[in-house]
Amino acid sequence: MVKERARILVVGGGYVGMYTALRLQRRLKRELSRGEVDITVVTPDPYMTYQPFLPEAAAGSISPRHVVVPLRRVLDRCHVVIGEVTTVEHAERTAEVATLATAEDRKGATFLEYDELVLAPGSIARTLPIPGLAEHGIGFKTVEEAIGLRNHVIEQMDIASSTRDPAIRDAALTFVFVGGGYAGVEALGELEDMARYAARYYHNVQPEDMKWILVEATDRILPEVGPELGRYTVTELRRRNIQVLLETRLESCADRVAVLSDGQRFPTRTLVWTAGVKPHPLIANTDLPRTPHGRLKCTAELTVDGVDHAWAAGDAAAVPDVTAAEPGTDTAPNAQHAVRQARVLGDNIVHALRGEPLDTYAHKYAGSVASLGFHKGVAQVYGRRLKGYPAWFMHRVYHLSRVPTVNRKARVLAEWTLSGLFKREIVSLGSLEHPRAEFELAAGGKPPHSPSDDSNGSS
Repeated sequence: MVKERARILVVGGGYVGMYTALRLQRRLKRELSRGEVDITVVTPDPYMTYQPFLPEAAAGSISPRHVVVPLRRVLDRCHVVIGEVTTVEHAERTAEVATLATAEDRKGATFLEYDELVLAPGSIARTLPIPGLAEHGIGFKTVEEAIGLRNHVIEQMDIASSTRDPAIRDAALTFVFVGGGYAGVEALGELEDMARYAARYYHNVQPEDMKWILVEATDRILPEVGPELGRYTVTELRRRNIQVLLETRLESCADRVAVLSDGQRFPTRTLVWTAGVKPHPLIANTDLPRTPHGRLKCTAELTVDGVDHAWAAGDAAAVPDVTAAEPGTDTAPNAQHAVRQARVLGDNIVHALRGEPLDTYAHKYAGSVASLGFHKGVAQVYGRRLKGYPAWFMHRVYHLSRVPTVNRKARVLAEWTLSGLFKREIVSLGSLEHPRAEFELAAGGKPPHSPSDDSNGSS
């Protein structure tokens, strides 16, 4: 039995937010039915995105709707509010929330009161003040960006196939990815593999006509899989005629020309930015303690350090790694830790409500898996290194076991089976980004969008 009625506010519907709320509604089923506990989840999107599947969604191996998990279906005992928490006054136990409704009625943001706060807003792309980046860069953090990038790549191949201007053709077939972490390498590997396959259906576009360039500021890529597999990945990518430029930075991308720190210049209509993340801006708008890097300062029990009734985990939280040999080390901001932290966080909130001692989060990093395209990958699991097909297979098995709900597991497995039996889909649905354009033009209005107005070249 909980000591008193508790209003639990979960900020964020990503890994930590969804799994924490799911854990709470399972552990507090009786209390929820008796009205002793109320759980509210505030999230900008009505779904949780399983980000490790974004590269495969971009390559067409998985349908976009199977990469996301609908929160209202999974969290059927929680109140799901679609909106954004803009500020948190924990001393007053209030959070300011902006929703679609508040924008429509022009009454401003609303305020939610709570007793227990779970802050899990995640992270956003970390950008730099590079000329032209805001106008021409493409992110790769959401399912919308992944599908938009797939449409964009296929559209560039269409442009190259239909033009006689060598400058336009060269820029259309040059694809620059900045960032050698998981997101950049997997997105590059999957999309290059997809474009290589699609080229067989173009009479005048060959795989060797395309330039794929990976730019990384440090001296290695995929640091999570270790230096040996990182070097192997560089070798494999270069065998596929992908230029891997280490210890190189993007200096400018103004006028659709990627200028690198080594002096190279690449006219390109595609620049994908995956060079790291930073904590969500909400963290700066709270009265909670933060680290110098802007993350919430937390304890190993996943409470906010020195603050009662406040909890945090995931990308926006600096959680001590009690398994690390070096003191002062924090857990890495990745999905592996986020899912496990959410389980402990949910249990600890239940313990706190019932007056029980809290658990300590302790998880030794099990390893990493990465896909480099169809039947290609690298993996380091419990000290064992895998390459090629075994690593790719391990990547699929691991993430299939981790994607939430049996429904999603079955759908993803079915799509993988069908993709192995039939040919890939190579259709671009760029019009999805501007569905009313054709109707407005037919109705006599001015087209709201044209290819020349689009910094990314999508029509």
